[in-house]
Amino acid sequence: MEKEQIARINELARKKKTVGLSEAEAEEQAQLRAQYLREFRANMEATLQAVRVEQADGTYKPLVKREKLN
Repeated sequence: MEKEQIARINELARKKKTVGLSEAEAEEQAQLRAQYLREFRANMEATLQAVRVEQADGTYKPLVKREKLN
């Protein structure tokens, strides 16, 4: 995500706290936040896939994604 987009997210958040947002601005804010979260999650997933955990015998194994607990 570009710096300008992050700055716009912050600008809209400040405006929402002070004077409120129009419908168009609220929709823009929702879209920007959704894009930010998608990109953040993709980056975090890539980082976690690169992590290796050292086992007791000295070998390294990749992290395994757990199933969600209900």
